[in-house]
Amino acid sequence: MSANQAQFAVAALARVLGVSTSGHYAWRRRTPSARACSDAGLKDRIGTIHTRSRGTYGAPRIRAELAD
Repeated sequence: MSANQAQFAVAALARVLGVSTSGHYAWRRRTPSARACSDAGLKDRIGTIHTRSRGTYGAPRIRAELAD
């Protein structure tokens, strides 16, 4: 919704998506959950492993690196 706010009203976007406007604004004010923070850290670690391998490691090798 945030990406399209310049073109459309929040109320119209909320109606199309089936959410309340107050719910949207409450979601925007909320801090990221522990799971979201953990996922962001994991994404960074995966990116580091992939870059360090010069882009040659795929999912199986990256998973093995994370397990070590």
